[in-house]
Amino acid sequence: MKKLIIITVLMAMSMSIRAQYRNVFVELGYDKAQVESKLHQVFNDVFRGPNKVYFEVDDSMGYVTDVKNHDARTEGMSYGMMIAVQFGEKDIFDRLWRWSKKYMQHQSGNREGYFAWSCKTDGTHNAEGAASDGELYFITALIFASNRWGNDTGINYKAEAQHILNCIQPKEYTPEPRQGGFPGFGGQQGPQKMYLIDPETNLITFTPDGFGNRYTDPSYHIPAFYEVWAKWADDGRADYWNKCAKASREFLHKAINPKTGLNADMCQYDGSEMQMPRWPGMPQRPQGQKPRRNGSNNFRYDSWRVPMNITLDYEWSGTDAKWQKKYGETIQNFFYSQGVDKFVDQYRPDGSLPEEDEILPAGGFRKLRHSIGLVSTVAAASILCDHAKKKDFVDALWNAKHEPFEDGYFDAYYDGLLRLFAFMHLSGNYREIVPQ
Repeated sequence: MKKLIIITVLMAMSMSIRAQYRNVFVELGYDKAQVESKLHQVFNDVFRGPNKVYFEVDDSMGYVTDVKNHDARTEGMSYGMMIAVQFGEKDIFDRLWRWSKKYMQHQSGNREGYFAWSCKTDGTHNAEGAASDGELYFITALIFASNRWGNDTGINYKAEAQHILNCIQPKEYTPEPRQGGFPGFGGQQGPQKMYLIDPETNLITFTPDGFGNRYTDPSYHIPAFYEVWAKWADDGRADYWNKCAKASREFLHKAINPKTGLNADMCQYDGSEMQMPRWPGMPQRPQGQKPRRNGSNNFRYDSWRVPMNITLDYEWSGTDAKWQKKYGETIQNFFYSQGVDKFVDQYRPDGSLPEEDEILPAGGFRKLRHSIGLVSTVAAASILCDHAKKKDFVDALWNAKHEPFEDGYFDAYYDGLLRLFAFMHLSGNYREIVPQ
């Protein structure tokens, strides 16, 4: 009995330590007041500064825009909601949710409950299909809003989350002509299955319908989010969500290169490289011609989020801590070998550089850069690390200036949001919000 009591006390102490959420900046010598000031400066850069990406509409709505692409995306809208609830910015949260519900969320039909992943800033849809990470963040942010503010202040946050959770369950639908997830994939004719989570593997899809539910995106895997759903969604699926969390962690073990810590942008459910099908009418490659490498098998923009996502799972859950700590040091060792102030933002998972036609362009440029978005997420992984190198990455983030490159390229949106998330992590301000 005495032994059982000791174990229980130790477990409670461990949970208490995790709940404190380490301020790694302060651990590494930064002044606490300066850290708080810097955190709010970075928040203001995104939401209130001259290069902000958040804009208010009328009296009750607002949106986050990918400025360089002139659209609002479920990624940015749901990120904005997550940030707002973390900072206690209820007005911003509610404005973003109202805009998302009015313009993005399908209220009926095959896609009911899902969100159009890209809209013009006037709410016109650029695409009808969903990108699954948007739903992932919307649900979790709404549950946190319910936990923080209750459900009787004008929006029933939990009911909104439960509605999405009910709608993302597998169902059969008949697509309209050329109806697909992302532009360019087209649509498959005849009855199709729609689901956010692949029912065979319990892993999140790239898109919940058509072509995109045949594979996944490693950066969409945030196991701790499922555990949040299991604890507080009250949708009767707690056991299932915990299974999804377990499957997601096991997937990341397989999808990440053990020598470099890098992963592909997209991959098969077993973690292997993407296998692109041949479409009807596609011309045959001339005999002897080298096959063009599929750039989706490279570490690039989406992939940057993986170090930060694994850090989040470590902070909120700790279930896979041993592997996660090893991963953190592995990926930092790789980028350290490339030069903390020099590493570029796209690689093949083995650490080699991509050829020019594999480089994914952004903002009209096809170029490898030392992007502050990746600087941010690799620095966030310092929470996982015990080695001394972590300070170099944290210092690099602290000192990095978010400003245009010499050629004029500037990403206030993606780089800005990842930078803010990293400062939240490293200052101990990205937390699992429990019921108040």
